[in-house]
Amino acid sequence: MTDTESGEAPAPHGTVQVLGIDVNRTLLRRWAGWLAPACQPFFLTAAEAAELGLTPDSARELSTELRDTYELWNLDAGVDRVWLDEEAFHALPRPVRAELVRAQVRHGRGGVATVGEWANLLDARALREQADGQHFVWWPTLVEPHVDAVLPRFVGKDQLPCKRRSVPEEIWRTAAAVLPDARALSGTFAAGSRGSALDTGATNCFATVIAATGVRNAAEEPFEAWLAARCTAGGSDDLPGTVLVWRNAGGTSTHAAVTLGGGWALHKPGQEWHSPRQVLTVADIVRLAPPGLTLHRHSLR
Repeated sequence: MTDTESGEAPAPHGTVQVLGIDVNRTLLRRWAGWLAPACQPFFLTAAEAAELGLTPDSARELSTELRDTYELWNLDAGVDRVWLDEEAFHALPRPVRAELVRAQVRHGRGGVATVGEWANLLDARALREQADGQHFVWWPTLVEPHVDAVLPRFVGKDQLPCKRRSVPEEIWRTAAAVLPDARALSGTFAAGSRGSALDTGATNCFATVIAATGVRNAAEEPFEAWLAARCTAGGSDDLPGTVLVWRNAGGTSTHAAVTLGGGWALHKPGQEWHSPRQVLTVADIVRLAPPGLTLHRHSLR
């Protein structure tokens, strides 16, 4: 189903531990290409591009994985794309590189890191000299020699490790009656971001909940229609099959998880390629929810 191992044995040869999940090197190398592609978009206003002597190219499309790497949903309105490969980037005068990277921070581009966060793992001098001395962007020459160290840290940032190995066997056996595919999904990463050619289903939180119940092609199921057809209002966090749904002030569902029983739950934090299908305690998932949302419980029929 994915490029990860879902068993509970220690990490086998040829895999790397990421958030407590065994990730094989095929997927790890794919991640490296999504974090640090050879040619990258930089986002600038027309005035900024002109000032820096760069030419926008808005016709070139981004894959869904790069959409998530660069967090296109966070970008300022009115910016255009300038595409640069690593050689062209480094050929720019340093003041231009510095202002270009500072502009990415201002405009909300993902894939910009701080030197202080990575200086203990990568060449600190090279990081400082790349742009303004405080920020840098990921290029293949930074990532490829250090894939086993960079990717687990990048993916694991601000995320809790998967706790599937802490779930008692009896909980898994009981949950299987209503969530036959929950265990196979837990502790895995999707093959790509939601909506990509690599999307085989269960690439966001809603599809993960539906897939756990044994539904094939879960990504094609409208979540609200599925919820109305398969669930009743109310539920207990200690029983398997309680669907947790967070809604905003307008009533739109923004996140979902499903309980396994015993206070454990399965969820996928986001639709991005670096978001795992993980098991956490219900308490942790509730605690991690953004403010301003209302939690609703539904029980699988």
